[in-house]
Amino acid sequence: MSGSSRVTGASIAFPASVVVLGIIVVPLFLMMGYSFNHFDPMDLMVETFTLENYVKFFSDEYYRKVFISTLGVAALCTVFALVLGFPVAYFLAKTQSRYKSLLIVLLVFPLMVGNVVRAAGWMVILGNVGVVNATLMWLGITDEPIKFMYTPFAVIVGTTAVVMPYMILTLQSVLEGIDFSVEEAAQNLGATFATTFRRVVLPIAAPGVAAGTMLVFILCMNAYATPVLLGGTGLTMMAPSLYDQIAKASNWPFGAAMALVLIVTTLLLATLSNWLIHRNYVKTMGA
Repeated sequence: MSGSSRVTGASIAFPASVVVLGIIVVPLFLMMGYSFNHFDPMDLMVETFTLENYVKFFSDEYYRKVFISTLGVAALCTVFALVLGFPVAYFLAKTQSRYKSLLIVLLVFPLMVGNVVRAAGWMVILGNVGVVNATLMWLGITDEPIKFMYTPFAVIVGTTAVVMPYMILTLQSVLEGIDFSVEEAAQNLGATFATTFRRVVLPIAAPGVAAGTMLVFILCMNAYATPVLLGGTGLTMMAPSLYDQIAKASNWPFGAAMALVLIVTTLLLATLSNWLIHRNYVKTMGA
């Protein structure tokens, strides 16, 4: 590549880099600075340097439970999205049906609807007079409505449904690049479908699994609308909790500290899982 081409490329990328810097990096550093300030009920935020907000977060049992609940819900939703989404992505990658484009459109369509609307739909399904309870009572399985709403179960179901399309689309893009003749070759050599899937397809799809799990885990850790509408007071997660600190209590320093803990934890765990999957991928493909 010539020097003029490199200069042109850099000049084109520079405005976008400045926008990213202004939108993401600058607010992040401002928030970091806020997290070391002191909160006063009268003056609200007093500029100083203190670790009291982080000490409060990790020493308070309530916020520790919120943090652990968020990690647990995000991990479960990511696993469920992967387990349920992989077969769908595998089918879409292999199918030669003329309706494939329609199926993909149907998969993308929920992404055009806001999370609040989708959560409201789950409220109709899981409510005391919702579809699930009405069906269970009609079948005689239960005599009274089962409480699904405002429980961790409702949050996990709703969040998994929200992030599922992201997982499927990410996996499908990788699976479509696989030469499925290697799968046929493995079966011709006597491998069962389960063995072929575990020893051939899954290792090759590891980059897609890593990308999908990282994306979905980040979305689950930062979920707001779904936990608020489906969890209520039955389950509190980090995003709604830090919003309450900033918007309702006007405690910007503590809310900023919570946001920074959430961001750092999410990035560390997502990067760790991505590294582990890629390490196993390299070992498998190099074997």
